[in-house]
Amino acid sequence: MVGPLPHHTLRDLAKKHGPIMYLKLGQLEAVIISSAKAAQEVLKTHELTFAQRPIVLAAEVISFGQSSPIFAPYGDLWRSLRKICVFELLSATRVQSFRSVREEEVRNLIESIGSMSHEGLAINFRDRCCSFTSGVVSKAAFGKKCKDQKEFLSLLDEILKLGSGFDIPDLFPSLSFLGFITGSIPALKDIKSKLNTILERIINDHKIKSNDKAVEEEENFVDVLLKLKESNKVEFNFTTNHIKDMIMDMFSAGSETSATTLEWAMSELMRNPRIMKRVQAEVRQNSEVTDTVQIGGFEVQVKSKVIINAWAIGRDPEIWGEDAECFKPERFHGSSVDFKGFDFEFTPFGAGRRMCPGMSFGVTMVELALAELLYLFDWKLANGMNPDELDMTESFEVACKRENTLYLIATPHFTSVNESE
Repeated sequence: MVGPLPHHTLRDLAKKHGPIMYLKLGQLEAVIISSAKAAQEVLKTHELTFAQRPIVLAAEVISFGQSSPIFAPYGDLWRSLRKICVFELLSATRVQSFRSVREEEVRNLIESIGSMSHEGLAINFRDRCCSFTSGVVSKAAFGKKCKDQKEFLSLLDEILKLGSGFDIPDLFPSLSFLGFITGSIPALKDIKSKLNTILERIINDHKIKSNDKAVEEEENFVDVLLKLKESNKVEFNFTTNHIKDMIMDMFSAGSETSATTLEWAMSELMRNPRIMKRVQAEVRQNSEVTDTVQIGGFEVQVKSKVIINAWAIGRDPEIWGEDAECFKPERFHGSSVDFKGFDFEFTPFGAGRRMCPGMSFGVTMVELALAELLYLFDWKLANGMNPDELDMTESFEVACKRENTLYLIATPHFTSVNESE
């Protein structure tokens, strides 16, 4: 398990020992799930039993009161927080209301790439994608790009790095003091303090704005949450700390993951010129366990940590065929398999009670940006690199980013604005 890519190691072990494995991870009992059938038992058949989330040190330290919808213990508080996310922040109506924000940030992305393309400069595609997704999330959350945005995003990035992988105090709960010795807990507390200062300033600015009747803007996440706080209609004592945790969740779950998806999508397309041509032709044409339970015949004990290796399931040759590792989007043509949590062969947003509530928000952002980039530009790898030379090594973080940044050369496909319309 000690290595840069634990999900690869777990997949290799599953090939040898089966899709349901028991592992002793430090002082924790863990069950590793590596098949769609077993994942369905965990995420659907016994959904309630597995609805609890294990405590993660980084999340516990950085939280403003364990009120994060992602990590909050399963119960009445979590249900209320999720209801706010689903019905107030990420409803279809709310996501649609941010259409102008997405379109504005895509224009900014296209203009920045266009200016570099005219000079023939190599584009740091990861930076462009991160700027785009953070711009969308910032404006959805705050109404505008705040002056502290760069520092805020940098601090969140540090949290994701510190919270990735298997941390020693998480594997050995009785040795939690090691977090102070290694420096991870002091580092997290320092980040939390800086984030708190920034969030307090943003929330206070929104309170002042809400009292100014002359200011008329589209409601953003902070506006919505402050209205809920003042309305007294929430089923619990909804405080500013809840607002802070929910805003941090929106950024950590919605910004980097979407940017990483864009970078991997473009990487696969650059590595497969045949598929790139087909896609461009298409877009350019004018049209934790709370009870002992049985999974796959195995008994999973109370307090066991269950890990669904969605990465391995998505590459299972018994489901996807011998070319499961190949980038082959056409495999989904005519297929009933979807990504919305009903098909356990492919669960990029999870499934069941803990499924990601921001699916619609993320998908609309990624689809719009990718379609525009493929429609308006032709692409080639920087430094004369051939497609089969592109390194596809990944890193192990909360979002498995490329190990090496993708650098591309963009060439405008259309010679005039009218031609592209």
